Amino acid sequence: MIKTFVAHTVEADDAQIALQEIRDGLNIESNLLKNSIGIIACHYEFVMTGIAKAVCDALPFDVVGAIASPVSSGEQSDALLMTIMVITSDDAEFISVLTPSLMDDPKKAISESYAASQKGRPKLILTYAPFIAQNSGDDYVNILSEVSDNAPCFGTLAVDDTADFTSCFMFYNGEHYSDKMGMVLMYGNINPKFYMANVSPEKIMERSAIVTKSQGHIVMEINGRSVDDYFTDLGLAKASESQYALAFPFLVDYKDGTPKVSKIYINRTPERYALFASAIPEGSAMHISSFDKDDTFVTTGGIMDEIINDAGSANGLLIYSCIARGMAVGGDMLDEMRLISDKWQQRLPMLVAYSGGEMCPTVVTADRVVNRFHNSAIIACLF
Repeated sequence: MIKTFVAHTVEADDAQIALQEIRDGLNIESNLLKNSIGIIACHYEFVMTGIAKAVCDALPFDVVGAIASPVSSGEQSDALLMTIMVITSDDAEFISVLTPSLMDDPKKAISESYAASQKGRPKLILTYAPFIAQNSGDDYVNILSEVSDNAPCFGTLAVDDTADFTSCFMFYNGEHYSDKMGMVLMYGNINPKFYMANVSPEKIMERSAIVTKSQGHIVMEINGRSVDDYFTDLGLAKASESQYALAFPFLVDYKDGTPKVSKIYINRTPERYALFASAIPEGSAMHISSFDKDDTFVTTGGIMDEIINDAGSANGLLIYSCIARGMAVGGDMLDEMRLISDKWQQRLPMLVAYSGGEMCPTVVTADRVVNRFHNSAIIACLF
């Protein structure tokens, strides 16, 4: 079995204070078992001041994770917070992996790093990557699914609170990277369960459109017509001209019996195509949906109720919520995290962080695992 422990600090200036608070919270002298791994989420200020590196360097296990804001440990939620979860076990093994740069050939970087580090099909792959505008999170998920024989993949793209997302780093043992991926391959006695929500069913328009021509995350034709015609039919021609102006998810039905996956529209290309934050395959059906504060709370509350019902024999909980959900809440972005904490009541150690894109299976059975890359979703892994 595994055990988990969580600690946090708001100290972004004094490394000794921050380290002492993390060590006291984790009580590592008493709590560590044979094998351990650390998962980190924090504001980029902890990188700029050197606190994140100092803390990770001082811990006696590998630490992997990503920039995020806000972050929660369950006990405390804050925009300027560093939270570390330690997963430790005598009968589970954790192998951490850092890829080379993903800029030129992501498939080669991910597949070769995985092949060099793995020892059979993992029970779970935790995945942390920076935000890279020209790369697709769908590619990351598809590559990992292919090389791992569809092992469950769960993770996040880093997201910061700058205007142009310049500090969306991932972490690996105290160092931060803007072009590499960190992974944790988990083996042995660990049995994860996955949860995902985007919008309520009643928020999804029944009428769908078929993607008849696309390339990655660029949609060129819908229902055999131009993207211009599609947005005009929806009454969204003007709104589609502004970046991120369509503040609602498109639900994509892959037509393979798996749940719909939410995708965010970004902008128009010079060719008048539609640019999305993640891939939209040809032949899939798109449903437009609405997205607001009330439904964010409904879907987050619903997923927490599911998790609570299953939490009896679990040991820890990781949650990543798309930054678009925080923006939909408006006002105080911490409201969704407060709802999670209020529901959870510190039943088990928990780490919650906002995300720039979510990696989570939508189907996990004895003979089938389907990993997907999501936008506007809240995802959770209970283990």
